[in-house]
Amino acid sequence: MGLFFRFLSRPVYAILGSERSHNFALKSLKLITYLPFSKSILSLIYKPKNLPLHYFGMDFPNPLGLAAGMDKKGEALSGWECLGFGFIEMGGITSDSQPGNPKPRMFRSHRNQALVNRMGFNNPGREATAKRLAKSFQSRKPIQVPLFINLGKSKATPLENAHEDYAQTVSSLNEFADAFVINVSSPNTPGLRSLQSPEQLKKVIEASQIANVKNVPMLVKISPDLADDSIIEIVDTARECGCAGIIATNTTLTRPNEDKPFDENGGLSGKPLRKRSTEVIRLIAEHTNGEWPIIGVGGISTADDAWEKITHGAWLVQIYSAMVFHGPSVIKKINTGLQRRLKEEGLTSLDQAIGAALR
Repeated sequence: MGLFFRFLSRPVYAILGSERSHNFALKSLKLITYLPFSKSILSLIYKPKNLPLHYFGMDFPNPLGLAAGMDKKGEALSGWECLGFGFIEMGGITSDSQPGNPKPRMFRSHRNQALVNRMGFNNPGREATAKRLAKSFQSRKPIQVPLFINLGKSKATPLENAHEDYAQTVSSLNEFADAFVINVSSPNTPGLRSLQSPEQLKKVIEASQIANVKNVPMLVKISPDLADDSIIEIVDTARECGCAGIIATNTTLTRPNEDKPFDENGGLSGKPLRKRSTEVIRLIAEHTNGEWPIIGVGGISTADDAWEKITHGAWLVQIYSAMVFHGPSVIKKINTGLQRRLKEEGLTSLDQAIGAALR
């Protein structure tokens, strides 16, 4: 299936371009899950055997999640579950609806298996998202895996009012989220990364926690471009404010080499981010003695990549770019590969592998 996807995706991308190809794939997955027996067929083809974990007071069938940005509106939630993800992060969602940055704003480097995007939190806003999710949740939650909702700041909101913006979105979406992710690290909203300073971050977290009446876990997503000392400051601030964990990392502004897509402004994700993302995970794990949950994301496309993140301190992992370059079969391959690595290492659970490279 992976070979078939790669053979098919190249001509589709050539015709539609990156963002339209993304939207086409999303709509297709959404449509497929509405067809009779299609969910069962998808699950039969793609779903891996369970690799169960229990964190944040939640059960995860496996450690591999869908990272934010792939399904901003939460349009195909049941489809992602059928493909085998252990949890799903939708969004980012902002308080105001906004179109995002001008197109084109998404670019692929096949040579580097990397994406550059400057989407700019294009999304329907908290109110429209709440209505969509309410419709999906009418009789029961549409998925059996945890749903994380990624939160961003509205572009029109002044930085000094950012805490109110995040809190409004938490309040509107609280009933639907199993966890919230405070995104203060996207490079595509002017000034957003300044919210990673301890003073600003504390205001955002505290306001969001007040709005979080269901008291679901709240995590912070950080940039890989920060100095190590700044990362430690963020970690300490988030822990002091009661955050349940951290996601490391967002996209990067650095470029590994010369390639035409890398001339574009925006955040880079994919294979070139793998090393720095793992370095950040290790830094946080060592600083917290492995006692604070880390979700590792950045450059994961194989089971070995995921294993690297886990053994350097990640409790869970996520993918985004790997779906673009390898298709849905990569989910099963990563989870099956993790099961194989456990057997090879003589371990009985992934819990035993977390931080193994640090010991």
